This record gives sequence, C-alpha cells and structure tokens, in this order.
Amino acid sequence: MTDENQRAVQAAIDAELRLLDPGVRASPALVLELLDPEFTEVGASGRRWDATSILTVTGDGSVSPESPVEVTGMSGTVLAPGIVHLTYFTDHRGRRVWRSSLWRLTDTGWRMYFHQGTPAAVEGD
Repeated sequence: MTDENQRAVQAAIDAELRLLDPGVRASPALVLELLDPEFTEVGASGRRWDATSILTVTGDGSVSPESPVEVTGMSGTVLAPGIVHLTYFTDHRGRRVWRSSLWRLTDTGWRMYFHQGTPAAVEGD
C-alpha cells in the first residue's frame, strides 16, 4: 500500500472511531460533521437510515463511557482515489456485529457515505 493510501485508510479509521466515541455520539453537530449529506445505512436491525434519522439513535445514551463499543479487526482499503472501505467487528452489550463502511473525501474532509451492520455470532458460539 502506498503512503498516500495508508494515510487515507488511517484517516477513515480515525473518523470511524470518532463516530463510535460516546462524546461525539452525544453531539448531533459532531455526528453530522462526519456523515456525508447523502449518507445511508442498513442497520443490523435491517432498518434503513439517513443522516437525519440516524441522529435519533446516536444521542440516545446507549453508547456511553460506562458501556463503550468494543472494536476489533478493523481494516481498510482504498477502492479509488478518495474512497475508502472499512470492515470490522463491534461488540456492545453482548451483541456482535460485522460492520462495513464507505468513506469519501470531500471538500470538508472524510465523511461516511454508507454503512452496513450485519449481526454476527459471538466468538466461541
């Protein structure tokens, strides 16, 4: 991977981890800074979300310093200039989810364009 691609992947990883931070999730303004205006998500529940509707759950307190999201196996690849695909697992309150995100570089920085969560078996099951 080139240095430029490594920097792009790291920028997307840093932004993804910010979105999982309880302090960021509690602030609609901070969440919107990281979501593309055309953002869509297919959640682990099967529900479709957009940038406006996702704000109803990001600040609901389900992710807190007392109940953080554990992230494992995060990796990324550059699909095209300015487009990064990330995959990883989250574990939160006994629920394991395989996650996939597309990040794109905009005039205002890296923003999440698409996200999907798929329920996964807890390791050892």
